[in-house]
Formats: sequence, C-alpha cells, structure tokens
Amino acid sequence: MKTRAYLDIETTGLSRSRAELTVVGIAIERPTAMGEEPLDLIQLVSPEIDEPGLYKSLESVDEIYTYNGSRFDLPFIKSSLQADLKTKFRHTDLMYHCWKRKLKGGLKSVERQLKIERNLTEVDGYQAVVLWWQYINHNDQNALKTLLEYNAEDVINLQHLRLKLSVD
Repeated sequence: MKTRAYLDIETTGLSRSRAELTVVGIAIERPTAMGEEPLDLIQLVSPEIDEPGLYKSLESVDEIYTYNGSRFDLPFIKSSLQADLKTKFRHTDLMYHCWKRKLKGGLKSVERQLKIERNLTEVDGYQAVVLWWQYINHNDQNALKTLLEYNAEDVINLQHLRLKLSVD
C-alpha cells in the first residue's frame, strides 16, 4: 500500500530568485486496516525550513501530489533548498488531470467547480503574502495562525481533489 503526501508551499512572491519560502505544508495519508486514509499534517515554517527537515517529513512517502507543483512548488523548493523532490519521489500534478476534464483555473476555482468546501474563502495567494509580512513585521500571531490554516486547507483539499478526480 503506497503512502501519499499532498504538498503546497507559501512564499513571499512568485520569483524563485527574489522571493522566499515561508511555509511548506504536507498532508500525509496514513492508510489503516479499515481502508481509511486519515491525514497527518506537517507544516514547516521559515526559518525552520531546510532540506534535511523536508526529507525527514517525507521519509515514509512514495508519491507526492500537488496542484501546479510541476511549474511552481517543486522548482521553488529546488531553488530555495536544493532539494529535488522529483528525483526522490513519484509526483502527480493534479492540475493536469483537471485540465483533461476541462477544469481550468487555480486550485480555488477548481474547488468551487467541484464543490470542494473551504473555510477561508477570503484568503488567496496574495493575502497569504500579506499575512506572512504581518507576522514578520508585527509579530502578529493571528496572521500566522490564519496563514497556517489557509495552507492546511490547501493540502487537505488536494486529497479531496484527487479522490473527486479518481486519480490513483
């Protein structure tokens, strides 16, 4: 039985050369004898994000699932941490499975189209950057809490998306 992980990152911007990695969210399926697949949530938060910690978090994983991870998350991680997850793990980018089903747009748009629920509907990638700087510049713990909740919803909803798409 393979162990799946769902991965999503938060950054200070889109440029790998100028932006920084702020959060790496990982939700790992833990298959049980009952066939259930509960998720263990791991969130690495800057400055505690490093290559050894990332690999330790993923040590039991066979395959990583992302949304647009081929073009953003995995290259950003490689650039920031010199960790090439594509060489260590099988990777499935769910965005391409969505495209095959004519589901276009970002993750939040696809979630709406498939009726996948989200609590923090007002937070998006831009707002995630704002929350990070509120935390850094003002030690705003509520901003960090909201950012981590947003990231958790992203990785947890990746499992819902995989199941709705019937991707193995």
